[in-house]
Amino acid sequence: MTAEVTTEVREVEPPRPRRRFNGLFPDSLLHHRRPKWWQEIAIIGFCYWIYSQVRNLVPEQKSIADRHGRGVQHLQDALHLNFELSLNRFVASHEPLAQVMNYYYATLHFVVTIGCLVWLYRAHPRIYRGARTVLFATSLIALAGFYLYPLTPPRLLPQYGYVDTLITFHTWGSLADPNIAEHSNQYAAMPSLHMAWALWCGVVIYYCARRSWVRSLGLAYPVCTLLVIVGTANHFIIDAVAGLVVFWMGGAVQYLSSGRSAFVEAPIYRHAGNEPTPERRSSQPAGS
Repeated sequence: MTAEVTTEVREVEPPRPRRRFNGLFPDSLLHHRRPKWWQEIAIIGFCYWIYSQVRNLVPEQKSIADRHGRGVQHLQDALHLNFELSLNRFVASHEPLAQVMNYYYATLHFVVTIGCLVWLYRAHPRIYRGARTVLFATSLIALAGFYLYPLTPPRLLPQYGYVDTLITFHTWGSLADPNIAEHSNQYAAMPSLHMAWALWCGVVIYYCARRSWVRSLGLAYPVCTLLVIVGTANHFIIDAVAGLVVFWMGGAVQYLSSGRSAFVEAPIYRHAGNEPTPERRSSQPAGS
């Protein structure tokens, strides 16, 4: 007698593909539209005016800012991150170096950032809006830091031996100029927006430039900025770390809004009949 053996075959459902996160904004707002220069100038000018007004409306709270400054100094001493004083004294003992760093601090913060925006607008329009969003979000997050944590920069804490190179060498156009200082909040040092914007510029140049030497300059720019803001005693190291954090947060805002990195080209939508069909998104960063 032969026993029949039956095998039950079960149908197994194939795993469902994981749904890709496409951002919180609708696609109609995320596809590429050629930016118009007059709109961009108006948007940038308005946002900078808002930034300036809010930054200077933040109460200076000198006593609180001084207390925070002493706290940061003590924290860095405890963490052995207190090489600012040695670097600051070295810079202050070499006037030509101090002057170069002072003018670097006073000018390149705006010149390089605006230059990168113009370059993206002209050469990489499909990346421009995403990168601009990162920059604006970073700046607005930094404003919250200025308001919540007023901080006296090292150069205004002479009890620790820092040399204010801006005053010592009479740098034109610096915050040490009374006509400028009275219109600017001297205690908006946390986070370092100089560092955050330099990181933005460095990443923009690295991802979008095609020549390797230009990309190397992009990587060197935030490093040089770090040396300048510390060497001139305008910021603590912890301020620079906070600048890195707010830059990362600005990038996160861009990703949440669009579902892609700021340096992946925005998709172009071509219309076939009444149905929009997206052109395949580039998965490669610009300049690659």
